Amino acid sequence: MKESFVTIQNLNLKYQQKSVLKDLNWTINHGENWVLGGISGSGKTSLAKIIARQLSAIGEVKINFDFDNLLPTKALFVESWYQFKNLEGVANFYYQQRYTSQQAKDTITVHAELVGYGKENRLHLDKVEPILEALNFSSFASSQLIELSSGEHKKLQLVKALWLKPQLLIIDQPYTGLDSASRKNLNILLDEVSEDGVQLILICNDSELPSSINRFAEIKDGQLIEVDSLEQSSNPEKHAKEIPDFLKESPVYSSQNTVKMVDVNISYGKKQVLKNINWEVKAGEKWLLQGHNGSGKSTLLSLINGDHPQSYANELYLFGNRRGSGESIWDIKQHIGLISPEFHWYFDSASTVWQSIASGFYDTVGLFQQLPYTKSTQVDELVAYFGLTECKNELLSSLPLGKQRLVLLARTIIKNPELLILDEPCQGLDQQQTIHFNQLVDELCINGMTLIYVGHFESQLPTCLEKRILLENGEVKIVESLITKTRHNEVRSNLLPGTI
Repeated sequence: MKESFVTIQNLNLKYQQKSVLKDLNWTINHGENWVLGGISGSGKTSLAKIIARQLSAIGEVKINFDFDNLLPTKALFVESWYQFKNLEGVANFYYQQRYTSQQAKDTITVHAELVGYGKENRLHLDKVEPILEALNFSSFASSQLIELSSGEHKKLQLVKALWLKPQLLIIDQPYTGLDSASRKNLNILLDEVSEDGVQLILICNDSELPSSINRFAEIKDGQLIEVDSLEQSSNPEKHAKEIPDFLKESPVYSSQNTVKMVDVNISYGKKQVLKNINWEVKAGEKWLLQGHNGSGKSTLLSLINGDHPQSYANELYLFGNRRGSGESIWDIKQHIGLISPEFHWYFDSASTVWQSIASGFYDTVGLFQQLPYTKSTQVDELVAYFGLTECKNELLSSLPLGKQRLVLLARTIIKNPELLILDEPCQGLDQQQTIHFNQLVDELCINGMTLIYVGHFESQLPTCLEKRILLENGEVKIVESLITKTRHNEVRSNLLPGTI
């Protein structure tokens, strides 16, 4: 009888004196492709790192590679996001550096990264071209790594993994930041490598999966439990909590025109990223911003955040004032609450949970002053609201990714800003956390907050959205009103046929 491909017995892992995995057992037979779902913080990523020999634990993990197979005898773990370095081997970047990197070539290009990866793993460059085309990534060959958005970094990780085709491929959150077309093409590519002999473990809670997936499991109380489908996984229900009183107050608006862009253009050399953008966001409006990966969404938001240096060369009005009329970047940020995957990358993870949330009052990446009593109380209220009381004194970096995102979401709303910019805010959150957060967004927006929400998944959108702007290749393709008086499910199903 042929041995199982992966055998895990009596696996135990503790983190900061807390048991994460408890005598966990898992057998993966040849030909099985798994999805590992469940709540954030249950130990999914830790288990994946243990299998890939990136994390030590007590117990037995045995992988029976086929040494007669031409595929690499390797368990490759693709992390939920990509940690890259500059030309000097340093990964200490700052958030705005992405938009100023054109003046100084700080990182290697996508093409150079692929060339180096190919040489390291003895891969032929001609084999990567079909993968680049399928994920609509060929046009990014000359882009520096620091210029890429979260979705584009995810694509680069996936391209390299699919090019290598290891015998065991483990992907943490494979669809993070990907548009609809890229998600579908990724599933096709995963099915193709599966036919070539690659076995898959996908860590996600998504429903649109490769057809080659034939096993499902979740981790609950440190144990791995096989289920028939993700829908059957036992996510605990969360009881709705009332939002803190200070967030029930309507924001104080400095102008009825929150954002106004007139023929805005952004170019990097010969590459035009935004083309003649005209867009107006009035106080209290709730907008959905969408577009394929690389369509210009992140650049558009960087103009509003005050982070992009080319904002001064355009006719751009923020909170009633023309950009460049004497206001500082900190004057602009006083009006804005922001969360984005890129901001999460560059945030100071050495702060505690409480300090990270409190820093939102001052728009700093760390707390550098003592809070007055009223503000301290507000931080405590948000800590309790998001269920973070037990870990409020722990370092942000010690938390699971989903809980880190909750901390930064709390930081985003702590000052009850005029404008809330939520760029894929639910990345890394489990299903219940996503529902919980979007309910909070709906409640906040009842009180008059202005919202710009970026989301690829129509099932992960708040119901308060009123208008939609769609970018395509740096241009405004569609501006439309959304039906807001329909039932919740009807809004989501009719919202965007072929959602991007």
